[in-house]
Amino acid sequence: MIRFFRSGNPLTVLLLLLYTLLVKFYYLLHPSTFLADGSEGLLYHLLVQWLQSVVGAGPLFFTSLSVLLLLLQSLFFTRIVNHHRLFSKPTYLPAMCYLLFTSLLEGWNVFSPALLVNLIMLWVFSSITELYTRTSARDVVFNIGFALGVCGLFYFPSVIFCLLLLVSMLIMRAFRLAEWIIAVLGLICPIYLMGTYLFLTNQMGLLIKIPNIGLVQPFISDYKVWGAFITCLFFFVLGWLLLQRPLKKMLIQGRKIWAALIIYVLVAILVPFFNIHFSPSYWVLAVLPISMFAGNVFWSITSDTFANIIHILVLGYVIVMQYFS
Repeated sequence: MIRFFRSGNPLTVLLLLLYTLLVKFYYLLHPSTFLADGSEGLLYHLLVQWLQSVVGAGPLFFTSLSVLLLLLQSLFFTRIVNHHRLFSKPTYLPAMCYLLFTSLLEGWNVFSPALLVNLIMLWVFSSITELYTRTSARDVVFNIGFALGVCGLFYFPSVIFCLLLLVSMLIMRAFRLAEWIIAVLGLICPIYLMGTYLFLTNQMGLLIKIPNIGLVQPFISDYKVWGAFITCLFFFVLGWLLLQRPLKKMLIQGRKIWAALIIYVLVAILVPFFNIHFSPSYWVLAVLPISMFAGNVFWSITSDTFANIIHILVLGYVIVMQYFS
């Protein structure tokens, strides 16, 4: 199976659809509604209210929507990867890994603010990859900052991704103070516009729901969470180690993009610790960039048999955790 995902054949998308049904079937059989633990942002709260008024609170709808979002994100992510040639040939391995690794934990398949933030972060990451080639990047950094501000309205702790933007600017470009100021202004702009709208519509009481952030020190006792986290961390470290040799042969832009991906993973792991109430469901933010490194693990293994064995072991663990645990 790895051989098919390794190729860049467009027909692999059909196989990816079948693969999605395989790894997500349990969650479609046992659907959940949506995540609402008090850490969600104002825009997410309003969106969920609107969806409930249109389609009701049926759990199957929200779970199906989550699975569809995960599939679309995997395809968009693969398009970005192949466009910038981060692997020597086009491949669908990052998409496969994203769908597989998000199946490790039930909370990563529930409709949540993090899934919506991941959708926006795909555009953010795609824009970050363009910073290296731009003579003037003021419009790009403002748009990225604006997108991160919108993320903050869905899930306020995600504004911490501004660290990803600032560090990526250091990696991709020479330091220019004006660009940093413009990026911060872009970050503030959506929150300012939302505050203005609430003021004009006499809903200032909702304004206090925007800065929804805290600092928690969680105690995780669920072995499923530990299993999912350790598996993702293992593939991230292994993928990074296997990347060292091909990294030397890449163009400068490719090396800088991989460096930005490492920062992306580290920041995404930290974001859930700034919730009002800690939930491992928000670690799905880190699964997206980790799937790149996991894809590199399968890409670096030249033996299809050995790659398939590793894939079957992870897939078997997923099925056991879903159906027999």
